[in-house]
Amino acid sequence: MKNKYLSSLVLSVFCLSTIFNFSSFAIELDEATRTVVLDKTGKTVTLTPEQIKKGKRLFNASCSTCHTGGITKTNPNVGLDPEALSLATPARDNILSLVDYMKNPTTFDGLESIAEIHPSIQSADIFPKMRNLSEDDLYAIAGHILVQPKIVAEKWGGGKIYF
Repeated sequence: MKNKYLSSLVLSVFCLSTIFNFSSFAIELDEATRTVVLDKTGKTVTLTPEQIKKGKRLFNASCSTCHTGGITKTNPNVGLDPEALSLATPARDNILSLVDYMKNPTTFDGLESIAEIHPSIQSADIFPKMRNLSEDDLYAIAGHILVQPKIVAEKWGGGKIYF
């Protein structure tokens, strides 16, 4: 009987320590992985581990309904992979252009606003998830989008093949 209680206690302590120390099991990304292009001039910036975590959390909460794994469910031909982002007009392959897109989304060719059908700061009255996102939040989400291809490679934006 005593062994049963002791085993339960040890198991409970292990489970609790695992829960409270979960972050110690997380893989820390190196500086090269966290470095992304900031603007259209090619200037780079290294995101902090906190920005990476925040960006992932916010992306999952605000964007992943339509962009799971970097795909675009409403238009599978245009994903969030580096090639698609670089071919958009204007190119959306850097932090500041992605932040701009999240404020004022346009069609892939950049000719028309799609704020009424794509969540954005401009259409926060229609898309409540966008209401409380700050400039720092948008920056973190953009960072997440640009870091993911370095982590999961071709799976980011790979569509139905992977997701």
